[in-house]
Amino acid sequence: MTFTERLTAATSAERGRLQSAPAIQAALGGRANRALYLAFLGQAYHHVRHTTPLLMALGSRLPERLSWLLHPVAEYIEEEIGHEQWILDDIAAAGGDREAAQRAAPALATEVMVAYAYDQVARRNPVGFFGMVHVLEGTSVALALHAADRLQADLGLPDGAFTYLRSHGTLDQSHTRHLASLLERMSPEDQEEVLHAARAYYHLYGDVFRALPVTDKETSWN
Repeated sequence: MTFTERLTAATSAERGRLQSAPAIQAALGGRANRALYLAFLGQAYHHVRHTTPLLMALGSRLPERLSWLLHPVAEYIEEEIGHEQWILDDIAAAGGDREAAQRAAPALATEVMVAYAYDQVARRNPVGFFGMVHVLEGTSVALALHAADRLQADLGLPDGAFTYLRSHGTLDQSHTRHLASLLERMSPEDQEEVLHAARAYYHLYGDVFRALPVTDKETSWN
């Protein structure tokens, strides 16, 4: 069994908890409204805008034994720069207020997940950040494209409102394969740190979804 296979198997309970979040079930089950989608995008903006700074911090904290990760991290930074702007564009295309989303404070669950990521890089083993990558990109591959298609059909929004979901759903397929190759090169001790972090991030990311407002589609703004 590869480490990636072990990581997937060892986090099955946490992954199931995340995917059972009411907001995710509403989106996949045709019960989401535009307010829920805009709330999701708002929180996505507040954690995605930290991806590049976190990767930069990660690169600066890598010990010599992990210097081989510097080039992959630099490539990842180049690919991730500006993705939070996609989300703001989606908000505007979906009828939301781009500037208000930017000014709004993140939900506590989102703020805690981001704070944990910074703490992981600064205080613990920085490779634990790849546990977050595993969770966010794995969830994207598993759900993003299907959710985008279902939400667009249900809400009647233009293609321009789904740039983030569709681009990440496609891009993250190659990212997850690349991540697997990086994880296999890590020492058993570093792999255990990734596993520990992934379990935590499944819980924290699940809390982000559980904080989203899920209301009756029939009686709320569509």
